[in-house]
Amino acid sequence: MKNLLILGGTGFVGSALCEKLVAHFGAAGARLTVPTRRAERAKRLAMLPTVELVETDLHDDGRLTRLLFGRDAVINLVAILHGSAEEFERVHVALPQRLARACKVAGVPRVVHVSALGAAADAPSNYLRSKAAGEAALRAAGLDLTVLRPSVIFGSGDRFLNLFAQLQAVFPLMPLAGADAKFQPVWVEDVAAAIVRSLVSPAPEVVECVGPHVYTLAELVRLAGRWSGHARPVLPLPDTLGRAQAALLALLPGTPLMSADNLASMRVPNVASGSLPGLQALGITPAALEAVGPSYLSPGRGPARLDGFRALARRH
Repeated sequence: MKNLLILGGTGFVGSALCEKLVAHFGAAGARLTVPTRRAERAKRLAMLPTVELVETDLHDDGRLTRLLFGRDAVINLVAILHGSAEEFERVHVALPQRLARACKVAGVPRVVHVSALGAAADAPSNYLRSKAAGEAALRAAGLDLTVLRPSVIFGSGDRFLNLFAQLQAVFPLMPLAGADAKFQPVWVEDVAAAIVRSLVSPAPEVVECVGPHVYTLAELVRLAGRWSGHARPVLPLPDTLGRAQAALLALLPGTPLMSADNLASMRVPNVASGSLPGLQALGITPAALEAVGPSYLSPGRGPARLDGFRALARRH
């Protein structure tokens, strides 16, 4: 596996994966091609040896097929958390369908696809139903396919624990919809390692990527607040108020903090089923949240370690 195409490689998981692939192949080098809409937003990846950024539109069949010629495998990380039913269909269903057809034309047999825990045709949310449809499209193509289904992914730069830490730095109280929803968070480095293992050695068809412990959303919010030094009281909202909060947040400009579809997804426990292989099947012992979270959320740790230098620069 020396010539790889990584769709969604500029994102949170993709960046960790590219670094891990470069480290894994070392001096032997693997040619890693990462399509992107805007190369200037991925300068960090451009600095990695053997990584090539290509500006293109993945939703164009011809361009996608041309990108696939000569590849040993393709990894699909492209996903959205928010959007309309049509947007979920375009990203989670139509793109895998295009990818399946393009792989057939280009002769690329191996696909590693990152889906989501709880993906099912009868799931309560557009997000989970579309994820299931995307899996089905790739499976129907008869490809050599491995599907990874992670729970919520944490790590330095995540948009989950970092978001709750930032909110608690601003607000004195945390009204929380879906407070009892269950998650089994997994470290981004473990997900990246699972993708690498799936590429270089035999892997199960479906792997559930989860950490060792289950938490409610309220517990995760409290941990983010405590580790960041901004612990605030958490106020669980009843279902009606939670839906109203999500509706209001959806009206705000930019990416919503919470949507009605997110709440619908949280009706399904985001934990391992117990009936499918986990990270251990790939030889990975998942890291505990408590071993990693404080390392990037604590004051003066992670990106926050530069705060003193930023303050000094502002004074001059």
